[in-house]
Amino acid sequence: MAKAVYYPKGERQKTIIKLLNSLEGRYSRWDIWQDFIVLSAVSIANAFGGPYREQREAMYLERSKKYSTSELEVLAQMLAEVVDEMEQNPDQDMLGELFMALGLANEWKGQFFTPYDICRAMAAMNLGEDLKSQIEEKGWVSVSDPACGAGALLLAFANECKRNHINYQTSVFFVAQDIDFLAGCMCYIQMSLLGCPGYVVIDDSILHPAQSYNEDGLIPKNSPNVWLTPMYFRDVWHWRRIFAQLDLITQTKERTHGKPDM
Repeated sequence: MAKAVYYPKGERQKTIIKLLNSLEGRYSRWDIWQDFIVLSAVSIANAFGGPYREQREAMYLERSKKYSTSELEVLAQMLAEVVDEMEQNPDQDMLGELFMALGLANEWKGQFFTPYDICRAMAAMNLGEDLKSQIEEKGWVSVSDPACGAGALLLAFANECKRNHINYQTSVFFVAQDIDFLAGCMCYIQMSLLGCPGYVVIDDSILHPAQSYNEDGLIPKNSPNVWLTPMYFRDVWHWRRIFAQLDLITQTKERTHGKPDM
């Protein structure tokens, strides 16, 4: 069977590929893509601090020292192109498509990303009046993808919410997980740029599924494998976590001392 051939879509994807190709020589296309993704993910994550900031900063420095100042500027320009493209057209899996267009799937354990059009169809089938009623009742809902890849399904769901006049930034909490570090970082970048509140867990979803102190996934258990998106820190989600923590304290006291007599 002939292998599928993927082509870059739009001028920005072509520009990013040209920029990446300009760095080839000392390092392979595969190595440059990995460094670009990890450096970009750490740059976003460390802008908001967190308990693992120093650990991720060390990761950033270890990878970035391979490149000259001018080469790092090229990587920064690649990220700027990604940001501009997703601002212009958020309804796409840009990094996943670029990954396939660069022919990197064979390097990546032979895995392939689900086409975005299929993800859009799946998101549309899973979003109905029931979701709106849940949001009206509770104020928000949580969605999860335990094998997120570059995040196409969650991105499609966010865009489907937007088409249905649902503000996903205040009404939907996103939990993503993937066993592959590179895929998890790609998902993290795209979820962050799209303004999805939530986090990405980079771990085996079968052996080590995402864990949270509450059933909705709102308060993840602290781990270096958990990457919190910028929108996770938005005030509306901050207060929801506080209320969830108060509920947990109340539940703990009831289990310890028994429910009070009415």
